[in-house]
Amino acid sequence: QVQLVQSGGGLVQTGGSLRLSCAASGSVFSINAMAWYRHAPGKQRELVAAITSGGTTNYADSVKGRFTISRDNAKNTVYLQMNSLKPEDTAVYYCNAEVRTIENLGTGWGPSPHYDYWGQGTQVTVSS
Repeated sequence: QVQLVQSGGGLVQTGGSLRLSCAASGSVFSINAMAWYRHAPGKQRELVAAITSGGTTNYADSVKGRFTISRDNAKNTVYLQMNSLKPEDTAVYYCNAEVRTIENLGTGWGPSPHYDYWGQGTQVTVSS
């Protein structure tokens, strides 16, 4: 069993900053990619930023230069630093992780395939 627990978020004025955190806990063997998504009312969920286990990052065009994704592999935690926030950044933000757990393979305990796990969601509201 793996849980992704998010923290951070809240209400901020245009131009302000927020930092989101997402920590994985439970029977984690390893984590591949980690990412942040957001879902705004009336819009489709979109990928905001992603980071591989080696630190390679990818960003949506709308947040390039303003948001920074990072991770602490020792803590199984991913962060999203959001600067120069705009009203259009208002959304519920979700973290995602591709996690290998420890499971009974039939021949003994070992690493599972990668499974997707999601955080509980965090509201970010940017006022104009």
